[in-house]
Amino acid sequence: MEIKTKDARGLLLVLFLGQLVAFSLAAGNFASSLVANLGVNAPLTQSFFVYLLLALVYVPILFHRRQKPRIPWYWYLAMAFIDVQGNYLFVEAYQYSSITSITLLDCWTVLWVIILTWYVLGTRYSFWQFLGAGTCVAGLCLVLISDAKSPDVQDPSKIPLLGDALVIAGTICYALTNIGQEYCVKKNDRVELVAMLALFGVLVTAVQMYPLHSLLVLITGQQRKSPSINLLSLLHSKKSIMFLSGANIHVTI
Repeated sequence: MEIKTKDARGLLLVLFLGQLVAFSLAAGNFASSLVANLGVNAPLTQSFFVYLLLALVYVPILFHRRQKPRIPWYWYLAMAFIDVQGNYLFVEAYQYSSITSITLLDCWTVLWVIILTWYVLGTRYSFWQFLGAGTCVAGLCLVLISDAKSPDVQDPSKIPLLGDALVIAGTICYALTNIGQEYCVKKNDRVELVAMLALFGVLVTAVQMYPLHSLLVLITGQQRKSPSINLLSLLHSKKSIMFLSGANIHVTI
């Protein structure tokens, strides 16, 4: 009887934590959509502070243990690099598509994870699991068709299919990092994984901020309509609203 009670409590705890994670993701998606609707394009800056908060919590714990990393640092660097690109593509998609389409298309991660775990980790799935995944893919295809046939005519800057493509590309990055994280957690400690991923995520994001913006300016040959200043400088004006965008602050008059 006690065993069944413990199992029930464990199941309820897992369900509660799952719902907490889902709520946190929904809140993050809403915040990204709100920022995009305000005319702010800040994918790297948003990711930077997420990695920074994780690093401030988990890196001191890892240092307190005084243990050498069980997995070579360059694997963590590779995972962090891919994860940063996935976050960049995902947040950038809000500039072109709606929050509904982006949230639904994020489920493409499940498809890529099934394919990768099948070939990389040797995981085998049942017919019903494939059937469920196929049903989800069919629904995601309907989302793409809907965006293709009903573009956002209210905002000419919105390109729904481009946003959808960015999300799908981001889900590939997420799937790669999820596979790496699963392998590291099974073979290693969770704290080391989060600490190293956050630490290298901060470094990769910080290094990528200004060069990426400079490359985009070089390709497009022009700055945005709103004037921009460097991230490290501050501008105070009663009629201005300052926004962090990649490595710059865009000032909207």
